[in-house]
Amino acid sequence: MIRPRLGWALPRVFAHRCGGALAPENTLAGLRIAARMGVQAVEFDVMLSADGSPWLLHDEALERTSNGFGRVCETHDASLRTLDAGAHQHPAFLGEPIPTLESAAVLCRQLGLMVNVEIKPAVGFEALTGEVVARQVNELWAGAELPLVSSFSEEALLAARAAAPELPLGALYEAPPVDWLTRINRVAALSLHCDAERLDDSVLGSARANGIPVLCYTVNEPLAAEALFRRGVIAVFSDRIDCLRDS
Repeated sequence: MIRPRLGWALPRVFAHRCGGALAPENTLAGLRIAARMGVQAVEFDVMLSADGSPWLLHDEALERTSNGFGRVCETHDASLRTLDAGAHQHPAFLGEPIPTLESAAVLCRQLGLMVNVEIKPAVGFEALTGEVVARQVNELWAGAELPLVSSFSEEALLAARAAAPELPLGALYEAPPVDWLTRINRVAALSLHCDAERLDDSVLGSARANGIPVLCYTVNEPLAAEALFRRGVIAVFSDRIDCLRDS
């Protein structure tokens, strides 16, 4: 099984949803704050609009993270461009837009940030989202080191692998299923990602034996992060980038 490799060493800490708790999630403001904090790598979610365009959004609905309403997959680009993704967090972020994948890629490259792009498909759009995101990632990072692309959706990962065979992929689970290794091999994933509280040592041992890095979310306490690193976890995703640092 040939697994495309990352051109960069995995850092210990990824800023979760761009800037962790220090900025509105999945925003350019978060990327800038992460860079100012000295974070080497960021993670963000990508979902398709009604026009099939990739935007940085986590939920299928707009209400929690913006002043919009309705499903992302039923909202056109023109409407998404008008929404505010910052005011709900703090008045200082009033007017912060929802970014496109393209705008996030441009800024990450300018700031020198390594990236984990999570494919976050709406129900029924798994394969299409995987294909579109993979193709755009390949284009937007042309000439640079490719991001790590992950998803909970195996269908999305298979579509991403078919669309861009050279992309390094990460298989994402809450708790790794019994057949996690078979599933990872099916998509030729580079890494295993899971909930830190649902990782057991047998999975870690098997991953180590097969040369598969394990990354855990969402880890906000330094002592918890250090315990995971001692167990063999390679990297964590954190909302508290003010408390956790690469070392």
